[in-house]
Amino acid sequence: MSGMEFSDGFVSNEHRELHRSATESADPLSASPLHIGPKSPRSPKSPKSPKSPNSPRSLKVQGKTGKVSPLAHDRHSHSSVDGRPKKGGSGGKGTWGGLLDTEDSCTVDSSDPNFDSSEECDQSNAKSERVDFEEYKKKATVIVEEFFATDDITSTANELRELDMPSYSFYFVKKLVSKAMDRHDKEKEMAAVLLSALYADFIDPPQVYKGFCKLVESADDLIVDIPDTVDVLALFIARAVVDDILPPAFLKKQMNYLPKDSKGVEVLKRAEKGYLAAPLHAEIIERRWGGSKKRTVEDVKAKINNLLIEYVVSGDKKEACRCIKDLKVPFFHHEIVKRALVMAMERWQAEGRLLDLLKEAAEEGLINSSQVSKGFGRMIDYVDDLSLDIPNARGILQSLISKAASEGWVCASSLKSLSLEPEKPSLEDSVARAFKMKAQSIIQEYFLSGDISEVSSCLESENSTCSSELNAIFVKRLITLAMDRKNREKEMASVLLSSLCFPADDVVNGFVMLIESADDTALDNPIVVEDLAMFLARSVVDEVLAPQHLEEIGSQCVAPDSIGSKVLKMAKSLLKARLSGERILRCWGGGGSSRPGWAVEDVKDKIGKLLEEFESGGGVREACRCMKELGMPFFNHEVVKKALVSIMEKKNERLWILLEECFGSGLITMNQMTKGFGRVAESLDDLALDVPDAQKQFAHYVELAKTAGWLDSSFCFSKSGHVTENGTC
Repeated sequence: MSGMEFSDGFVSNEHRELHRSATESADPLSASPLHIGPKSPRSPKSPKSPKSPNSPRSLKVQGKTGKVSPLAHDRHSHSSVDGRPKKGGSGGKGTWGGLLDTEDSCTVDSSDPNFDSSEECDQSNAKSERVDFEEYKKKATVIVEEFFATDDITSTANELRELDMPSYSFYFVKKLVSKAMDRHDKEKEMAAVLLSALYADFIDPPQVYKGFCKLVESADDLIVDIPDTVDVLALFIARAVVDDILPPAFLKKQMNYLPKDSKGVEVLKRAEKGYLAAPLHAEIIERRWGGSKKRTVEDVKAKINNLLIEYVVSGDKKEACRCIKDLKVPFFHHEIVKRALVMAMERWQAEGRLLDLLKEAAEEGLINSSQVSKGFGRMIDYVDDLSLDIPNARGILQSLISKAASEGWVCASSLKSLSLEPEKPSLEDSVARAFKMKAQSIIQEYFLSGDISEVSSCLESENSTCSSELNAIFVKRLITLAMDRKNREKEMASVLLSSLCFPADDVVNGFVMLIESADDTALDNPIVVEDLAMFLARSVVDEVLAPQHLEEIGSQCVAPDSIGSKVLKMAKSLLKARLSGERILRCWGGGGSSRPGWAVEDVKDKIGKLLEEFESGGGVREACRCMKELGMPFFNHEVVKKALVSIMEKKNERLWILLEECFGSGLITMNQMTKGFGRVAESLDDLALDVPDAQKQFAHYVELAKTAGWLDSSFCFSKSGHVTENGTC
């Protein structure tokens, strides 16, 4: 090359000859001239490839001086084949093009002849949804972590509502449970309680369902980090079923969708057979992680009272506020306001200190304005009763309201009006008020002694006129006090109610009064709906009320979203369940005692024996005592049936005397009598084989029962034994 450079723009004849020779031996498909220069717009084949016709191995053209041609050192391939990916292709060897491209060059081009605006919109929406979901996942994770740190259900619910993405709530369910699974029992219990609290109001049921579906599907992944995934997730599912936030059918349906060898199937089988199939499974599951966190109302009230007393003595507002936080019952802070006001009225020296505490708590947001107003509102309702112990209670309360309003931590205009001069009560009101106080004393003594006969004698003296209104008041007071106590007292209240034999209308009126005041009761007892529904269902099972009385109560609680409608709906649901009578009878510990229930065959055998003993000379009282000890009033129709059959077979009417006594004392109700006579009517054809005149005798006893008031006058039966109650046979 003797000093000649390609960049000079001058090429010698020798070089031109070499260039022509190289061009003739190039790829015949090439249509582009060879560019000689420092840069090339293409990325051709490497000149080092031995297959290339222009490689140094095949192109060893030497000049006269014996040196290798300068083209042998050219770094650029002289092949016309381009290595870049073709349009729409996935690229050549060593490239990463096509479907994996994320560059903007792959977006829809509006100038493209095949451009579709809907396609561009779909892509935009899909991208937006992905961004929204990623954002939701981050925020949901933060909310879950904060909840485990604070255990504040109200705050968590508000934060979830503020996200305003209900279609992604399933992820919150999944994240909450999966996080709790890897923590202690305390957090597991917190998660279960939170899901139950958020269900329906903040998280739609289908989203809860979908969240658990995702958890089951990801069981194989979860078990990598959480070795006991199968057991813990199964317990979460069982708890969700017990808490009525997941339908039992979830287990069977999901089993059909999952591979048989997956961990998800193991989880579902463990939940079904290991937890939900066990006796008393609901109570066991609720207490598996240290209890269902259900503290009794009395426990909370006692703690509130103690912290206020300690505060009055010490004056340490910071410590008092810390104790209020530790209670973790923000929905029950109105009780703190009420008790602080009562204490301020009773101890005038502590008035300033207690008002300072309430002011501090209100201004710091520890007790919100709604709870403050509720507390004052309850005091206004309670002031008349308080006047019995605190003279001028109205005037003192009015003064407290004025001070709080002037300091700006209560809005006086939002409270009920409070007149300084109470209306003079009528004679009827004063009688009812006095009876309420005496009834409360009677009931409290009964809870201590369990003496039903003492209650009966006290009621006879206090309500000598058998006033229906006073009976209804007693029913209301009995159940109200029982709902505020433990299962023992609830069971005792049901037993007492069935033993007093009040007229059904009085009991109905008592329940109507309970339902009407349920909104106020719910302030003290958050589970008032469940308690009232169980008391109502128990009254039906105990034959205190007939099923049609539920409709009568419903007609007086017509609002579809009222607490009354919820109570009735739940009560009917309880009564429709399989073996409802036996379950409801033992809902608070079992038929008035702690013994297990009898088997039906055992009960029939015992009834037969007690009737035989009575026939052979036994006493009426002893027979009635034996029936009571069975503890199955809903099965007394069996007594009626067996007694009637025995009377007709043996022509011995001694058992008729027993039925008279049982009906007169309320041990056997009209409903049970009707059932018993109806069962005999259905078996008349079989009975006629042994007693030819069975139908004639039965018709005679039906008339006697109608005359005695045991059966309704509409009761009738046909020759085939079909019973009707509309007067036609």
